[in-house]
Amino acid sequence: MANPIQIVCRSCDSLVRVPGDRLGDGPRCPKCHAPLFDGKPITLTAANFDRHVTQDGLPLIVDFWAPWCGPCRAMAPVFEQAAARFEPNARFAKLNTEDSGAVSARHGIRSIPTLVVFHGGREVARQTGALDRGSLDRWVTAEL
Repeated sequence: MANPIQIVCRSCDSLVRVPGDRLGDGPRCPKCHAPLFDGKPITLTAANFDRHVTQDGLPLIVDFWAPWCGPCRAMAPVFEQAAARFEPNARFAKLNTEDSGAVSARHGIRSIPTLVVFHGGREVARQTGALDRGSLDRWVTAEL
């Protein structure tokens, strides 16, 4: 297996090793058989947040949001489209701050929407406020 990359399954949170040159070939989880990439953001919870942040070998862009937040709802389709464009080079995920307040507090989320890029278990970039498609693409490209 040439340069394997560890991926956390979006469906069952299992760890899967995928050859780096095969990420774009539609890999599936050997445990639950779900696609590892489907072009949509992963839904994170307090239960699976740390596993995705610390165990996934790809950069993870997390949208900290809430259902009552107008700018969050306005940016949601743009964020989902970005997931389709940037996978499998990066993972995109959403964390509802209303349901996971402790995770949000631990990461110092004071305003939403806030986008945070994690890589290797560490925060590497942060952007607060809603972004349009062009701004989001430029920011993600600069941070990857």
